Amino acid sequence: MRFELFVASRYLRAKRRQAFIGIITGISIAGVAAGVASLIIALAINNGFRQDLQQRLLGSTSNISLQRIADDGIRDWPALMQRLEKQPHVVAAAPAIFEQVLISRGPRARGAVLKGMIPKYERRVGDLLSTLKEGSAAALGEHAGNSKVSSVAGVGDGDSSRDESPDSLEGVKERVAAMPPIVLGRDMADGLGATVGSVVLVTSPQGELTPFGMVPKYDRFRVVGIFDSGFYDYDSSWAFVRLADAQQLFGLGDLISVIEFKIDDIYNANNISRELEDAAGPGFMATNWMEQNKALFHALKLERLVTFITIGLIVFVAALNILISLIMMVMEKTKDIAVLMSMGTKKAQVRNVFVAQGVLIGILGTLIGLVVGYAISYLGGHYHVISLSPEVYSIDYVPFAPRVMDGVLVALVSIGVSFIATLYPSWSAARILPAEALRYE
Repeated sequence: MRFELFVASRYLRAKRRQAFIGIITGISIAGVAAGVASLIIALAINNGFRQDLQQRLLGSTSNISLQRIADDGIRDWPALMQRLEKQPHVVAAAPAIFEQVLISRGPRARGAVLKGMIPKYERRVGDLLSTLKEGSAAALGEHAGNSKVSSVAGVGDGDSSRDESPDSLEGVKERVAAMPPIVLGRDMADGLGATVGSVVLVTSPQGELTPFGMVPKYDRFRVVGIFDSGFYDYDSSWAFVRLADAQQLFGLGDLISVIEFKIDDIYNANNISRELEDAAGPGFMATNWMEQNKALFHALKLERLVTFITIGLIVFVAALNILISLIMMVMEKTKDIAVLMSMGTKKAQVRNVFVAQGVLIGILGTLIGLVVGYAISYLGGHYHVISLSPEVYSIDYVPFAPRVMDGVLVALVSIGVSFIATLYPSWSAARILPAEALRYE
């Protein structure tokens, strides 16, 4: 062991005449440990929420969406989709139609995004159809029937049996069973008062011209399932229907509005989206999940930085304790330092003794903090010890996701701050003059 480290460790272990210095040293170690543990836990929570949010977003939406710049729909989409599926990094592709509609049931109505899709393709690029809490999406996989889209000037209340006589119950059931299926989000279904088996009225703002002017198109749909993705925006405003039913409702023929893709490297979505644009040819535009949620993830990144700075102040306070402890140590050991210097100890060695002492305090506190922080993060993530209200936060527990790199960063910052706190006391110790310190001894 080097001379400086040996003396520094003896100073930390030795019994002092002034117990107050030992108390301050213990407080310094505890402060560093508390700051490091708090940072590890806070960063684990931030990373947990980020991962949970990212997983839900990637499960709810596609990685990349390709659409026409002119927004006139994509023609001959089967051939185009088949060709683009062969592009590098593309795992799966799915056709879809997105349109704004009004969904109503009796006096209740909600604006919604209606997505027309083919279930066998949809499940390959997203997981929303796998989050059904009630009913089944099997009906969406059936071949679309010849249900005729109504065109009237007024909007009904969504009750298909209002014109039926009491003795035609079987006829009502047959009509309801023949209606095209629809899957609603949980919050939308609650707002409409709809359950599995209810009939809702879907009204398209894209009307058609009649002798009486422009009138809206609408059709009655039978609710076959209710999904719960955990995202309020999707659960409160999204609905799924068969692609053919959506094309019929909006009068699009065999057009789609977007081709969705799932890729093998989600963090390379920007480059892959540009490659798909080039492969699709002129007139197409691709957007990816990183661009669509850029503001959200930027806010999480900013929150992470603010959390690091705010909780890092605990380490700063602990560094002040180290500073005070070393200054008092220098004052107490003035005579010892003078004796050592008179015996040939160099000023640099004296300075290194107190630098080593402060760094040892920082290392000891950092190690304790890392162990405590990772232990709490593991227990919190494994046993879900902190509960949340799922109605407010979409999840029922606080997610913890500690990362090794966070621990390395926190440890470097903590030890670095501890080192900086030793500079002034060690400099003061090296300036002690042996003759002046021992003048009256």
